[in-house]
Amino acid sequence: MNRVTINEEICKECEYCITFCPKKTILKKKDTLNKKGYYAAVAENLEDCIACGICATVCPEAAIKVEKDV
Repeated sequence: MNRVTINEEICKECEYCITFCPKKTILKKKDTLNKKGYYAAVAENLEDCIACGICATVCPEAAIKVEKDV
């Protein structure tokens, strides 16, 4: 399975990753605030992830890392 790792503590809730995800089911906002006061993105339903890396590319904080399963 592909892996999406999000550093929730540096996420600033811009929602670019959620907006630009082609699957629209992988990323959503967390229910609790991080230390900076933002609702960080979390990765879910990774079985649907195609590891395109768009979320990592558009993240202005470089908080997302995508690893493709080989």
